[in-house]
Amino acid sequence: MVGISTTVTAQPGAAVLCTPPHSGRGRRPAPAYPETARSVKELITAAGKQAARPVQWREGSRPGTGRSGFRRMYSRFVALRIRPAGREIRKATGGPELPACWLPAQWPASELEPVQFWLSNLPDDTPLVTLVRLAKLRWRIEHDYREMKQALAHFEGRTWNGWHHHVTLVSAAHAFCTLQRIARSPKEAAFA
Repeated sequence: MVGISTTVTAQPGAAVLCTPPHSGRGRRPAPAYPETARSVKELITAAGKQAARPVQWREGSRPGTGRSGFRRMYSRFVALRIRPAGREIRKATGGPELPACWLPAQWPASELEPVQFWLSNLPDDTPLVTLVRLAKLRWRIEHDYREMKQALAHFEGRTWNGWHHHVTLVSAAHAFCTLQRIARSPKEAAFA
């Protein structure tokens, strides 16, 4: 799962390669998609706001009406199968056909257009809830990174080996503290 900008271009997931007829002269034409690639924002907007489904991905840290007494984190999302376009992707795949992948997009009810986009290479049968939870997992990674950065800030060694030893111990201590926190908090365990 990776966040992308609205300008990334793609073909719809159902797009099929077509080979134009050969005129008998010159090189045979290469297979190509019949339509030009559109931006991911255009593809999601074409699906329409009615395609957006509400999804709750976790409970936050503020008091609210969730199961554990905390506010629920939810929004509306659209997910389409697409084929990302571009020279780099075509080179990476080694063939003319573009790989199919998921394009989840967050489209809150209060917004006129989608606000966040991601690409995912998860299988076709992946549920929307799973796509959203993985896309929104970034907050946890950033939180853990901030915690580890604070622990690493105390290191004042001067050798490469010393730094690696320190990072290893900080990582192990951080993992232990995280497991302890999850064991104490059922809210965290349900959404970890």
